[in-house]
Amino acid sequence: MIIAIDGPAASGKGTLARRLAAEYALAHLDTGLLYRAVAKRLVDDGVDPANEAAAIAAAQSLGLSDLEASDLRSEIIGEIASRIAPLAAVRTELVRFQRNFAHNPPNGEGGAVLDGRDIGTVICPDADVKFYIVAAIEERARRRHAELRERGYAIELGDVTDKLRRRDTRDSERSVSPLRQAPGAHLLDTSNLSIDSAFAKAKALISKHFAEFKPRVTTVHRPMDAEARRSSGEHERTRLEKRRKTRKETT
Repeated sequence: MIIAIDGPAASGKGTLARRLAAEYALAHLDTGLLYRAVAKRLVDDGVDPANEAAAIAAAQSLGLSDLEASDLRSEIIGEIASRIAPLAAVRTELVRFQRNFAHNPPNGEGGAVLDGRDIGTVICPDADVKFYIVAAIEERARRRHAELRERGYAIELGDVTDKLRRRDTRDSERSVSPLRQAPGAHLLDTSNLSIDSAFAKAKALISKHFAEFKPRVTTVHRPMDAEARRSSGEHERTRLEKRRKTRKETT
C-alpha cells in the first residue's frame, strides 16, 4: 500500500503523513528531507550550493541515516534545499531513492507513506491513495512561526509569511516537477482543522478505497512456561486421539 501526500510548506502534510504511517504500520518518508540532506552535505563540505556536480554526487550517496541529522530543518538548510530542488539531475537521483523506498519499504513494512510536493504527480502516480493538503497562507505562517519560535529562532511573523510566499512561487513555477494537485488526489484543506480532525478525515477517505484495510494489530508471542507447555501438549494429544477415533468409526 502506498499513500502519496503533497502540499505546500506548513500545510500539515508531514504531521498527517506520520500519523497515517503509525496508524497503518507503514514506512514513512519525508521526501523534503532528502533535498535538505543534500544541502547539508554541501554546507558541511563548504561547497557552493550552485555547484551542480557536487549536489549530484551528494544525492547519489545519500542513505536513510543521513535523514536523521538534527539540523536538517534549520532555515538556512531549507533555503539552500529549495534552490537545489529544481536541478533536474539532482531530482533524477532522488526520484530513484524515493521510488525504491515506496516499492521496497525498509524493515519489511507492508507499504509506505511519502509526503512532499511531487509524490502523486511524479514519484508515485500509481499510489493507492493520494492527498493534496492545503491551508491558508496566514494559517501556514502562524504554524511555521510558532514552530520556529519553539526552536529558539527570533523571527517576525511577517518575515515567515514572506518566505512562505516566495517558496510557494518557486515550488509552483519551477519547470521540473512543479507543485500540483495530482489527478485523483483528495483535496484536504486544514486551515480550520485540528490535527486530529484532519487525521480523521484522511482515514475516512482511505476507508473508501480499502474497506477491508485495518490498522495492523501486533501480537506479542511470549514463551510458554512448563505448565503451559504440558497443557498445550495434552490438548494436542486429545485432539489427535479424537481424530483417530473418528476415522476408525467412519471405516
